[in-house]
Amino acid sequence: MTTRTPWRPTALLAGLVLLTAACGGTTKSDVAQQSSASATAAASSAAADPNAPVKQGLKIAFLPKQVNNPYFTIADGGGAAAAKEFGGEAKEVGPSEASASSQVSYINTLIQQKQDAIVISANDPNAVVPALTRARAAGIKVVSYDSDTAPAGRHVFVNQAGAEDLGRTEVQLLAEQIGHKGKIAVLSATPNATNQNTWIDFMKDELKKPEYKDMELVKVAYGNDEDQKSFTETQGLLRSYPDLAGIISPTTVGIAAAARYLSDSPYKGKVKLTGLGTPNQLKKFVKDGTIEAFELWNPADLGYLASYAAAALASGQITGAEGEKFKAGKLGEYTIGAKGEVLLGKPTVFNKENVDKFDF
Repeated sequence: MTTRTPWRPTALLAGLVLLTAACGGTTKSDVAQQSSASATAAASSAAADPNAPVKQGLKIAFLPKQVNNPYFTIADGGGAAAAKEFGGEAKEVGPSEASASSQVSYINTLIQQKQDAIVISANDPNAVVPALTRARAAGIKVVSYDSDTAPAGRHVFVNQAGAEDLGRTEVQLLAEQIGHKGKIAVLSATPNATNQNTWIDFMKDELKKPEYKDMELVKVAYGNDEDQKSFTETQGLLRSYPDLAGIISPTTVGIAAAARYLSDSPYKGKVKLTGLGTPNQLKKFVKDGTIEAFELWNPADLGYLASYAAAALASGQITGAEGEKFKAGKLGEYTIGAKGEVLLGKPTVFNKENVDKFDF
C-alpha cells in the first residue's frame, strides 16, 4: 500500500514540472443498479447549516486512480493547499496501478483511521461502492472528483466540466482541423474509466450530426493511462489505419504519448491530434506543429474545489442536496446541481496564441 504524507510546497512544484497524466473506471454490475435513495436520505438526515464554521483539524484523504500520476499530483496538491487554508490536513494514498478494485483496500484502511472525508477519483464506479458505503456509515463524508462513483457511494461529485461539453468540443476541435472529413480514432485510458466512457458516448453522439457525415470513427483504443502502452497503441492505430486523419485522446497520458510518437514520424502534421492535456506538457508539440489545439481545466483547481466541498460536508454546511451552496476559497461560491454534481467550469482551449500564457 502506498501512502503519502501531507504535501509540502516542493512536492507540488515537482508535480507541476513533471505533469503528464491522466483523466481516466465503468462496468455494469448489480452495484450499478443500487438506488441512490438511501444515500440521499442519509445525506438529508441532518439539515444543512450554511453558516456553520468550518471545523478545524479536519482529516481529508485523497484517493486518486493511481499515485505517482502527475495529473493527480497536481490535483491533490491543490486539495492540500485548500486544506491548509481552512485549517485541515490532507494526505494522498492509493494504488500504483489503475485497476477496477485496487482502491478498495485503501478505503478500508481510511475507515479504520477515522478520516473525516475521503476524496476519490474512481477507477471503477461500482467496485468501490460497498467500501464507500461502509465509510459513509462510519460518518465519513465522501466526495468524488475527476471520475465519479455510482451515486450511492458518495455525497457530492466535483466534476471538472460538463461531460457533454467535453465530449462534443473534442469532436468539434478535431473536425475543424481535418476539414470535417476522414477517419478518426480515440485513444482512451482504461476500458472501465467512467469519465472517459461518458465523454466518448457524447463524441459518438456528436458525430451523428449532419456536419460530420464525412467523418468516421474507426476505433477506440486503450492505453490504460500508461505512457508506453499509449505510445504503442498510437503506433498500432497508424499501422492499422494509415489513412487516419486524426486522433482524439481525452487523457493527459495518452495525448502526450501520441504526440511523442507523431512528432518523430512521417505522420507529423498530417494526422491531427487533440484531446485533454496540460500546457507545460504539450507546449513543445504545439510549437513544432504536432498539435494545433487541445483543451483542459486546471487540475489544481479541481482538487482545491473538491477539498472545500469535503470540508463543507464534514462541517455540516451542506449535505449534498441539490441547490445547496458553499464557498470554496479563492474560487468563490458554488451550487450543488442535480445528482450531487458540482461543476468546476468550462475547459480552456490551448493553441499557439495562448499556450505560453499558462504554467501548469
